[in-house]
Amino acid sequence: MTMELHCFGESGNSYKAALALELAGVDWQPVFVDFFGGQARTPEWRAENGMGEAPVLVDGDIRLSQSGAIQAYVTEKTGKHGGAPGEHLEVLRWVLWDNHKLSSQAGMLRFLMNFLPEDKRPAEVIAFTQARLKSAYDTLNRHLDGRAWIVGDGVTNADLSCCGYLYYPEPFGFDRTEYPAIDAWLGRIAALPGWKHPYDLMPGRPSDRA
Repeated sequence: MTMELHCFGESGNSYKAALALELAGVDWQPVFVDFFGGQARTPEWRAENGMGEAPVLVDGDIRLSQSGAIQAYVTEKTGKHGGAPGEHLEVLRWVLWDNHKLSSQAGMLRFLMNFLPEDKRPAEVIAFTQARLKSAYDTLNRHLDGRAWIVGDGVTNADLSCCGYLYYPEPFGFDRTEYPAIDAWLGRIAALPGWKHPYDLMPGRPSDRA
């Protein structure tokens, strides 16, 4: 049975789930969520997904939101990206760190800087969030210095979670050339068989609304 991932291309959290599915070789298809058109705020969407979010994975009777839970489900189904025996808690630790310290702030900052009208962009909030993100980038860059992957000897959900927003071209204060270990790591992920840029993997991009 083909899994469905309800997602949209601008969403880094959707990308984490889509990339996990794609690199695991799962039979799946994207279903476009018109997030910017308000679909995720409709009563119909809320009835199916009480958190009102994307992505949502549908696999038969299974319906999951939250990218980390979807990644864990893909690992359970395929055995891929969970790490070597004994590494699962370290993988989880980095997924949780990303959700709290990196992606949650990068996603908000990217939205504020690119998807709000210019006259509604809060300069003080943007500056504050950029400073907090710099600390997160420094943490990740130091951790990756001298190692290929975040946990162990191969790509795991830790990598697929932490990279979620870092391939997007819209400016949000991240310049990968300033972080050489992150830059090299993003290159290794992009070299994996089956890797695709978020705008090639999922429907929906800013130019669609131009």
